[in-house]
Amino acid sequence: MTHTTNHNPAEHPSCFADIRPYDDHEFHHKIASVVREPGFEHAVRYVMPDVDYDDFVKKLLAVETQMDFQIKIMGPFLEMLVAKTTDGLSMSGAENYNPACRHTFITNHRDIVLDASFLNLCFIRRALPLTQVAIGNNLLIFDWITDLVKLNRSFIVKRDTGVRGALDAAKQLSSYIHYVINDLNESVWIAQREGRAKDSSDHTQESVIKMLSLGADGTPLNNLADLNIVPVAISYEYDPNDYLKVREFLLKRRDPDFKKTQRDDLFSMETGLLQHKGRVHFHLGKCINEELAATVAADAPRADAVRAVCDMVDRSIHCGYRIFPCNYIAYDEVNGTHDYVSEYSEDDVAAFDAYIDRQLARVDVPDITDDERAFMRSMMLTMYANPLRNQLAARDCANCE
Repeated sequence: MTHTTNHNPAEHPSCFADIRPYDDHEFHHKIASVVREPGFEHAVRYVMPDVDYDDFVKKLLAVETQMDFQIKIMGPFLEMLVAKTTDGLSMSGAENYNPACRHTFITNHRDIVLDASFLNLCFIRRALPLTQVAIGNNLLIFDWITDLVKLNRSFIVKRDTGVRGALDAAKQLSSYIHYVINDLNESVWIAQREGRAKDSSDHTQESVIKMLSLGADGTPLNNLADLNIVPVAISYEYDPNDYLKVREFLLKRRDPDFKKTQRDDLFSMETGLLQHKGRVHFHLGKCINEELAATVAADAPRADAVRAVCDMVDRSIHCGYRIFPCNYIAYDEVNGTHDYVSEYSEDDVAAFDAYIDRQLARVDVPDITDDERAFMRSMMLTMYANPLRNQLAARDCANCE
């Protein structure tokens, strides 16, 4: 395993103090504080019902470094989640990860907690360098959660700045990411957008790429190239949150001003973490630098460079999806076609229909009409059809891998 170089805190620019992960010298003090929190103990016992908590705390307090925490504590925990909640976690495209180079891995957003965690587990399995992880502060509702994610080599994305503070927050975040890549010699992970695509049609948010272009002294194109962006496609056979997304679609259909609560977000995190996902696959695309240099002028305006990067990331992610029988079934049903009948069996159709019925039955909204049930089923089918629809469109271009 390639370990990171842990810098003395005095060497870190002070402007990153409120967003950077904790250093190794801070580890013992912070972990000792976290394990005393009743909320942390409750969360551990909930996620691992059979845990011997006192023994677990001893193991945590014996950890020396944040890298050891990821490998010795988070690695086995994630392997347990894979065994209990998936039908296998796999990765392709490892040849596109040059361990001698540091990358910015940009993925589609499938799960609030597990996108970066499962990617790093794939890297642990292959003894590849791990990443620092961007996480939104909207999820950090308790101080001990903030401490825990910073112990796990996560840095903070400020979501509550308001319009006036947004640019300053974006510059700070971008500068930190450039600092991690160029000074700390580590890779980073960030999602392609804030929040998940409710209909599973994944598209990169221009504001994310614009933020990445801000944090160095070069041209926008050079700043983006410095980050060695590698798009990563995440494919879930089944989305544990599909019925919660359908519920939200229905409630917004009834009331366009409907907003989820913090409790809704926490339940969504819990569901994504602990419920069944079927097969889960990650595909690492190629670093976009070569295509970027060939297609975007060196002095291109920021808006043009940003748009080009968004298109490249989207195309790579869409091409990289692993398509499962349920995606083919949903695509044919949504479009009223039989184009992909060779990709699934009658048993696959029956199993998927039964799955959708079970998930829709979990939507806890009163007085659902027949029309609303048809709407919910249509939205759920669309979620499962969209990865294939986007992949087909992406494959029309010449740059698919």
